[in-house]
Amino acid sequence: MQTLERISDKFWFQTPVSETDRPILGVVVGDKQTLMIDAGNSEAHAKYFLEELSERNIPIPNLVAITHWHWDHIFGLSALKMPSISSIHTKIEMEKMIPYLWTDEALDDRVKDGIEIEFCSTAIKKEFGNNRDIQISLPTITFKNRLEIDLGGVTCILQHVGGDHSYDSVVVYVKEEKILFLADSIYPDIYNEKRNYTIKNTLSLLTLLETFDANTYILSHWKPISKEEFEVEAHLLRTVAKITETFQGDFIQMKEAFETYVERPLTEDEIETLEYFANGYEMQNK
Repeated sequence: MQTLERISDKFWFQTPVSETDRPILGVVVGDKQTLMIDAGNSEAHAKYFLEELSERNIPIPNLVAITHWHWDHIFGLSALKMPSISSIHTKIEMEKMIPYLWTDEALDDRVKDGIEIEFCSTAIKKEFGNNRDIQISLPTITFKNRLEIDLGGVTCILQHVGGDHSYDSVVVYVKEEKILFLADSIYPDIYNEKRNYTIKNTLSLLTLLETFDANTYILSHWKPISKEEFEVEAHLLRTVAKITETFQGDFIQMKEAFETYVERPLTEDEIETLEYFANGYEMQNK
């Protein structure tokens, strides 16, 4: 069950749902304007979020920021009657989706053709059931690298950061609250035959993320985490990236080296991260 959680008087978020791939939705409340972060994976998702805000007497947003083009962050946009903001790269990717059909057959065909992936196809079917009246609404405002929004007493900085998950990824930094909405930016690329991280993209992304003075980091399909927890994750990614480079993507050698480094058996998360980097190295060096 989704719940609406408060981090501060200025920031609230709705928890995610893994089964239908509903990501976290956020809201930043200023004295003059209120910004919604991401539009949800369906009109039902977006409307439910607005209803939850209304029930808690939280101001209804009059702006919405989109973090990247993936379906679970944009399909609710058609239900939101407010200006929407994204990177120009996000709008370009969303335009490609306008001609798509969303029947089971159309989804299955795109999976076969490598345009869609099975995980997303299954989640779309679960979220929408047989009613697939999906409309791609395009952002009304776009930016290239960075956009600053003064909501009145609180400032939001939208920064294009890229990364392996999606090259158009944008983070939202709530300056006065020291909250960094990471969205999916530090997740691996899932739209390839093998999920992967690449060394260059990962290190560049982390360097950029670490320029923000944040105490709370929000990952769209997990939860808010502390600065200390983020630093642990960033250290894991940096370390495995360097090991990948040293051993040229040889998973066995990478695993042995990392086990020696941590002096204990590896966790499932660590093994998965090693696999993703090995996949990325293989992909870039075919």
